[in-house]
Amino acid sequence: MNVKVEEVSSIKKKLIFEVAADQVDKEIQKAFRKIGKSAKVKGFRQGKVPQSVLEKYYGDQMEQDVFSRLINDTYFKAIVEHKVAIVGEPNIVDSSGVVKGEAFTYAAEVEIKPEVQAKDYTGLSLQKEAFSMDPGLADGRLEELLQSRAQLEVSKRKKAREGDSLEIDFAGSIDGEPFEGGQGEDFTLELGAGTFIPGFEEQLVGMKREEEKEITVTFPEDYGQKDLAGKPAQFKVKLKEIKEKVVPKPNNEFAKEFGFDSLDALKKELEEGHRNQETNRIDNDMRERLVQELIDRNPIEVPDVMVAKQLEYMYQNIVNRMQSQGMSPEMLGMTQETFLQQYRDTAVSQVQGSLILEAIGDQEEITVEEQEIDAKLETIAKTANAPLDAVKKHYASDDSKSSLLAQIKEEKVISFLIEQAKVEEVPAEQLAGDKTGEEAS
Repeated sequence: MNVKVEEVSSIKKKLIFEVAADQVDKEIQKAFRKIGKSAKVKGFRQGKVPQSVLEKYYGDQMEQDVFSRLINDTYFKAIVEHKVAIVGEPNIVDSSGVVKGEAFTYAAEVEIKPEVQAKDYTGLSLQKEAFSMDPGLADGRLEELLQSRAQLEVSKRKKAREGDSLEIDFAGSIDGEPFEGGQGEDFTLELGAGTFIPGFEEQLVGMKREEEKEITVTFPEDYGQKDLAGKPAQFKVKLKEIKEKVVPKPNNEFAKEFGFDSLDALKKELEEGHRNQETNRIDNDMRERLVQELIDRNPIEVPDVMVAKQLEYMYQNIVNRMQSQGMSPEMLGMTQETFLQQYRDTAVSQVQGSLILEAIGDQEEITVEEQEIDAKLETIAKTANAPLDAVKKHYASDDSKSSLLAQIKEEKVISFLIEQAKVEEVPAEQLAGDKTGEEAS
């Protein structure tokens, strides 16, 4: 077997193969022997069909079998021998036919992980948002907590008003024809939450129990489902129940439900929690600015397959978050197709950033120690409120452990870069440029 490797670009290579005629002939004979064991041809006993007859009736099957075997036997061997860092499936092009007595040739185009040599990554000038505490923060957080503990109780009122949670049945149609996702039974809808099509919730205000009503709304022009965008729709709605929020009183008894002796102690904890949350947000924002600066200084091309994988990860993240809240992307007019289009540039940046940080880690010989892995597992267990043994078991597989090591190493690289950088703290309104990160990440 002869193999020639051509560089198409920084992220693509072309492998050109030539398999000698004698090897092709051996594979042809092997294929016919296998076919002959089960071949059924009129006038011949099973397993006794001459090869000349098999060639006539099973030539196409033989060619497919040999074609697949020759590629499988040669492609993966060449990838290992030539140390080609593939990141996706090969695209087989320019293949010859399988012909007895002739060499078999084909070419495989592959995407590869780019080789990155990072530069200009120390001494960066970074801006960091200065932390400031809103004096009314604790009261605001307490109100949020009270609202989160509010109980829905059947209202004594006869009519629905904004803030109520309604149990409804609905059936939507366009020009008299039902459309996908337009029907629901025993659906809970909070009036004023803005989770439905604009104009829908407002028309339910004032409805009575068991009342049926037909309302008309128009889907936004930028609605995620293109076949619905900009179209008027009719909904038949039946109001089955009206529930209202009953908010607990802010007192020491309420605080004790969370393990605090007094309301003041609870407010202090809420304030500290906000401080930690904001500190993490500010740190993450600075990291995003740092990574964008690295990308600007080290522009690299990234393989489509790596971008597609990152997009899938981001989309699944969004879906999981929504499902945990009893929602779905479709409810917000988002489809997987529109998500992939909207967040592609973000995915490209995230892949670029990861590759550059990995290169810096290698260049600076940054490694991960066993005790750092243990500490990270303990942090994960604590954050997820999960047993440490269960977390260790989850990360025991090679893929999961490799992913964890990469995450820890990346965090260490970022810490190294921040230590080397010139960081200026400025008020939020003075931050230069927009944040580069996205919620989908």
